[in-house]
Amino acid sequence: MKAPPRDKLYAGNMMPGDFVFDEKVAAVFEDMIHRSVPGYTTIIAMTAALARKHRKPGARIYDLGCSLGAASLAIARRMQDNPCEIIAVDNSRPMLDGLEERLAALGGGPVQCRHEDIRDCVIENASVVVLNFTLQFIPLEDRAALLRGIHDGMIPGGILILSEKIVLDDPRLNELYIDMYHQFKQDMGYSELEISRKRTALEKVLLPESVAAHRARLVKAGFESVEQWFQCFNFTSMVAVKRNTQ
Repeated sequence: MKAPPRDKLYAGNMMPGDFVFDEKVAAVFEDMIHRSVPGYTTIIAMTAALARKHRKPGARIYDLGCSLGAASLAIARRMQDNPCEIIAVDNSRPMLDGLEERLAALGGGPVQCRHEDIRDCVIENASVVVLNFTLQFIPLEDRAALLRGIHDGMIPGGILILSEKIVLDDPRLNELYIDMYHQFKQDMGYSELEISRKRTALEKVLLPESVAAHRARLVKAGFESVEQWFQCFNFTSMVAVKRNTQ
């Protein structure tokens, strides 16, 4: 398989503006995400495993902020013997173009692409909803309503898989984890200049929160149980379960 294009967006002389999911980012996003999120491969694989475990006949799976569709495609592969409806939603046309190209190369499949702001997406009859590194780009004031809409559109016993960059309550540990994360990125081939430039580009658009803040909001949205299943430095993934009324 051909290797994805190398992410060198912040290696040149041009100073970055705010980070946007445009054509340039879409072209290198696969390399970028694997070199920028520790444990990303595990998160995607286990997202698919959780989705398979919690799928229900006739119910839908939503991948909100799907980007190039890594989670959607992993879920589809996991369910080849028992396909289900997978709806991949993103407001970036270049990202969806990339996913549609991948789907075409695979001869199609159960993934439906929607070019839509996830805040406007009506969740219906969902057994699984995936929010992998998406909520952090939503304005803080819009996050509660988004999660309530997801909860209300899920069937009893459905799950939300939420993966996010986080901040820690202890400032010393927070700084330690940030330092370890920057070392991870250097080990993955990014220079200190690239790391600094990307951090500047993201600081106004990627707004991380603590695990406690996420948990409180999810409970307030109606989810019965919220637990972390993965964390590596300042990246985590959680599962939130809707009450099973049956």
